[in-house]
Amino acid sequence: MAQHLAKIFGTEEDKVNCPFYLKMGACRHGDRCSRIHNRPILSQTVLLQNMYMPPPQQYDQSGMPIPQDKDELQDHFEEFYEDIFEELINIGGELEQLRVCENLSDHLAGNVYAKFREEEDAERALQKLMGRFYGGRPILAQFCPVTDFKDARCRAFEESECSRGGYCNFMHLMKVSSKLQRRLLKTVSRLQSERDGDDDRDEERSSRRGDGERRRDDRDRDRRRDDREDDRDSRDRRRDDDRGRSRRDDEGRGGRETSEERRAKIEKWNRARTGGGDGGSGGGARETSEERREKIAQWNSARNQAAED
Repeated sequence: MAQHLAKIFGTEEDKVNCPFYLKMGACRHGDRCSRIHNRPILSQTVLLQNMYMPPPQQYDQSGMPIPQDKDELQDHFEEFYEDIFEELINIGGELEQLRVCENLSDHLAGNVYAKFREEEDAERALQKLMGRFYGGRPILAQFCPVTDFKDARCRAFEESECSRGGYCNFMHLMKVSSKLQRRLLKTVSRLQSERDGDDDRDEERSSRRGDGERRRDDRDRDRRRDDREDDRDSRDRRRDDDRGRSRRDDEGRGGRETSEERRAKIEKWNRARTGGGDGGSGGGARETSEERREKIAQWNSARNQAAED
């Protein structure tokens, strides 16, 4: 079952995923499509929806369209193409393909497909395109699942003429003159040389900065080592002072009492508590709190007296 689903994925037999959206990044049904449009979260291709606007059609007094000059239409398109190409390589990176549709249907009209060399370049370009305008219209940019335009383009349109015209559901891609292509190659070479020069200058600055940082690191390391030694010396001095103070206190009290002495005193105090010693009242009756506090005071006094002796 899994092999069958993988085999029909993105084809007409797939009743779950929309094949047109996977092929062209757009579907004539839009959000009303009965199949799923799997929008990628990351892709090499960025789609700029309905971005290119050709010159408006002019009409005569009788309402008939005035034929447009093909050279003027081509110049208008190439001016747009060059502008978009330079902006995308500046904000994103190296472009592999830049395609523009001349279809008339709403979901394909004026679509611009920019395929970058790396997905990171496409992501950077998409972020910088958010919230921007072109020609007074907002730029609608999103990731596109199309990475190979071979299955998306209309073969009949490229070979001769498409019988469906501008409302064909496959891409009718506009052609770029060889003159513009050569100019764009020079632009790419110039930008690449500028970036290489910037990289060389950055490496030189980094090298100079690296020497200074190494010297600062050495000074910081020596300073930290001296601080650790000072802390160790201060801890040793405090420990020696505490030991000396403890010895002086023991000598002033006459020496620390032994375990046998402590046990004897505790046994004497217990006998006094149970009434066996002096101060018991009532022949073994339970002593009051005042009597216990008095006995404890007597015991502490006797202990201090023994320490002084």
